[in-house]
Amino acid sequence: MKDTLILGIESSCDETSVAVVKNGREVLSNVINTQISIHELYGGVVPEIASRNHVENISPVMKEAIKQANIKLDEIDGIACTYGPGLVGALLVGVAYAKALSYASGKPLIATNHIEGHIAANYITYKDLKPPFLTLLISGGNTQLVLVKDYTEFEILGKTRDDAVGEAFDKVARVIGLGYPGGPKMDNLAKQGVPNIELPKVHVDGLDFSFSGLKTAVINLHHKMPDINKANLAASFEKNIAEILIEHTRKAIKETGITKIALAGGVSANSYIRQEFSKLQNEKNIEIYYPELKLCTDNAAMIASAGYYNFIKGNISDLTLNAVPNLKL
Repeated sequence: MKDTLILGIESSCDETSVAVVKNGREVLSNVINTQISIHELYGGVVPEIASRNHVENISPVMKEAIKQANIKLDEIDGIACTYGPGLVGALLVGVAYAKALSYASGKPLIATNHIEGHIAANYITYKDLKPPFLTLLISGGNTQLVLVKDYTEFEILGKTRDDAVGEAFDKVARVIGLGYPGGPKMDNLAKQGVPNIELPKVHVDGLDFSFSGLKTAVINLHHKMPDINKANLAASFEKNIAEILIEHTRKAIKETGITKIALAGGVSANSYIRQEFSKLQNEKNIEIYYPELKLCTDNAAMIASAGYYNFIKGNISDLTLNAVPNLKL
């Protein structure tokens, strides 16, 4: 059986990435040009600056990905690109480049949902992982519990009603003076503290999440007590977040009877959250999966993997494809 090579393009936020993945699972190359040091100066991602940097970087990143994969462009079977969700200007750069590449090469264009990409990152790390399973998607823009019925079939069981968990991390980090990117800095600070500060948990019906109240409570506490131990505050916030995520995941297991749980998204790189979810594996029949760290954050290998499963399903796009910044799963 002939191998299928998919070129993936990711430009939804502040990483310009191009990858080549074989049969949805084997990464031949995954080149990532990050803009963290640029946006760090502004305390967060500036959309216009992100878009301009994507324009400058996408062509050399693509050439490097082809070079590292040790293939020629005409060996590619399809071109998968993120078309949403994300920053509209950033998305347009990747979509336009993918469309031009598809037109020039005659290769099929595969519109790929960024959220599907994060889920598919687990297929790269775990070669034998197959649906059905539950995914807890935790990132800067999304917090969702997803039932993965098949490679291209999903059901959202619960989602955040306000802030995404990564957004809450970033906002708290900014207030306590850690700056951008907030997630990794909060993770490092929390390791130096003790989770001894009582914080509220917001409970909503069903499997939906709410983090706005917790975020606001931490910010208010810091304003009222500017000398509070920031490491302890970070550790307490992190512990509270992990408990909420695990509590909802347990509910989803009970409701669906599915005991395979995959974490996905940038916040799945958080060391404490990974540690606490690993403890679930000690419970009967529960299996926990999470991508290797370099695949948790935005990258094109995950887009190529998700694109592969759409490609073999026959989900091909035409050149009228446009960016959809608020795209849902």
